Amino acid sequence: MRICFHGHACFEIAGEAGRILIDPFLTGNPSATVKPEDFTWLDAILVTHGHRDHLGDAIQLSRQTGAPIIAVFELAAYCQSQGAKTHAMHIGGKHLFPFGWVKLTNALHGSGIENPEGGNMIYVGPSCGFLLKIEEKWLYHAGDTGLFGDMELIGIRHPLEVAMLPIGDNFGMGVEEAVHASQFLRPKVVIPMHYNTFPLIAQDGGEFLHLLQRRAPESQGKVLKPGETFEV
Repeated sequence: MRICFHGHACFEIAGEAGRILIDPFLTGNPSATVKPEDFTWLDAILVTHGHRDHLGDAIQLSRQTGAPIIAVFELAAYCQSQGAKTHAMHIGGKHLFPFGWVKLTNALHGSGIENPEGGNMIYVGPSCGFLLKIEEKWLYHAGDTGLFGDMELIGIRHPLEVAMLPIGDNFGMGVEEAVHASQFLRPKVVIPMHYNTFPLIAQDGGEFLHLLQRRAPESQGKVLKPGETFEV
């Protein structure tokens, strides 16, 4: 199985079981090395919440590939109203798809879509993270979140191969919080995300690796540049 980082919080996971995209913020992403048009087929598109740097190109990708958007019920309903194929879920629920299991976890964050007609944002349910079991390996994409104690429960219940954690601070966890989350989760590999896309979330990936090695040596840190891949 191959995990490819496409910048910000967007990951492509591909293997014998299928091909999925998580949080496909490509258009307008200054760090992305691919475009929505580069994807002619997908098995699913997973979206953690409705902010534009996570929902991104999900609706366009669903229309052009026929892949369902997997998201919390309220966000899925919005995407369906825009012509996307969807599979609605909610936090705590799990479902077996052809490519593997998907389970929604809590995430401490908001979720809304800017109203194109102006006025208030369109509320699209709570933010979430994703637990994935693909090819008998557990992966965790935390989405945008602050540190929360139940991450320890996630780590106890699921032997994580990889955890993808935000380190950008300001809108979610920073470096120290992500290292603490790694202590809770106990994954074999931690891939930092949601940093350096914009000046407000500038962070040093090397600092994260150094602190992770000191405080959670059982987990290996892996910094990926946009376009780089990691084999699991």
